[in-house]
Amino acid sequence: MGYVAVRGGGKAIEESLRLLECERVQGSAAWSVDDVAGTFPELVDQVMGEASLYAPQLAALALKQAQGSPDEAVFLLRAFRSTLERPYVSRPVDTAEMRPDRRISAAFKDVLGGQILGATRDYSHRLLAFELAEEDEAALSCKREELDAHFAAASPVSAPASAPAPTTLPRVLDYLRKEGLVDPVVPSDAEPMDATMCPLSFPAPRSVRLQTLSRGMTQAVEALGYAAIRGFGPAHPTVGELRRGLVAVAVDHPCAQGDPEDAYYLGSVPVTEVESVFMAEGEIASDGKDRLSLAVGYGLVFGRAETKAIAMSVLDRCLDIGDARYPTQDEEFVLYHVDGVEATGFISHLKLPHYVTFQSKLSSVRTTRTSPDAKEAEDAAAL
Repeated sequence: MGYVAVRGGGKAIEESLRLLECERVQGSAAWSVDDVAGTFPELVDQVMGEASLYAPQLAALALKQAQGSPDEAVFLLRAFRSTLERPYVSRPVDTAEMRPDRRISAAFKDVLGGQILGATRDYSHRLLAFELAEEDEAALSCKREELDAHFAAASPVSAPASAPAPTTLPRVLDYLRKEGLVDPVVPSDAEPMDATMCPLSFPAPRSVRLQTLSRGMTQAVEALGYAAIRGFGPAHPTVGELRRGLVAVAVDHPCAQGDPEDAYYLGSVPVTEVESVFMAEGEIASDGKDRLSLAVGYGLVFGRAETKAIAMSVLDRCLDIGDARYPTQDEEFVLYHVDGVEATGFISHLKLPHYVTFQSKLSSVRTTRTSPDAKEAEDAAAL
């Protein structure tokens, strides 16, 4: 691909950046980073997930700098992430020990521990709340006091000391696993690869596949997951379990031998985990008939990106099948095209000067439209 240098472009670029900053400072209020993080928590979750960096304050700062553009904010946060040292690798996170604030199953009505709706807009009417246009700090304070009083009255005054509320819940699909109805996952002794430190190669290890889907552009993952369900992939899945909550992150003591009791607890991060169930062909029975089984697709993302986590679980199952006749089951197609920074960067580069390549195309078009007599005259004149 050819480019040409443009003289004097540096000054124009500087002025363009000043104009952009002028638009930002003149068109917005002096929101703090906390204001951005508190007002748009799900947007902050999206930026952190696609940037592969859990840093709410920095994600909010990137959004403020990018004037609300998620693509640009992810680019900024990934660029910052590339400058950080990596002195430790955490212990594997055990999501079975998640402290969920939301947990639902579309497969079973009654599950051990109960269905926990938590905070969700799934059952709300999508009506514009025009009163929010006039909401000020006094109205917010009043609403906070009203809701605090409501939940304080709804909570039990005191729980029996002998029966504390459970902080963890069993997995819904473990019930089916005990019955032998779910295809077992073949364990791998290979160390997980870091998708941010090595280029994609195919076939990709499952660790790279899951990382790439988890950090993929939210809308791209959801679009491909939707396409798979509509007929460009396996049949309609059932969400066996969706759980959202906090998981603990710990690192080993540098002088210890990996004993969990010696690990340092760093903190907890909010994640959403999904296990979707698909029909699958099992082993052949003794009578020669095919025995059906259930297969599981897995999704896990930062924060509350539930739709993305479900779509990720669908694509995980698609790539397990690996039928290249369907684009959603083609590993190279899916993993290369869900990366938001790659997609945005390549499409944005089309705005850069392509004078040489376009002149070549233009010359080819003109040549095909030149009449034979005119072409002979041009050739003769050239001689």
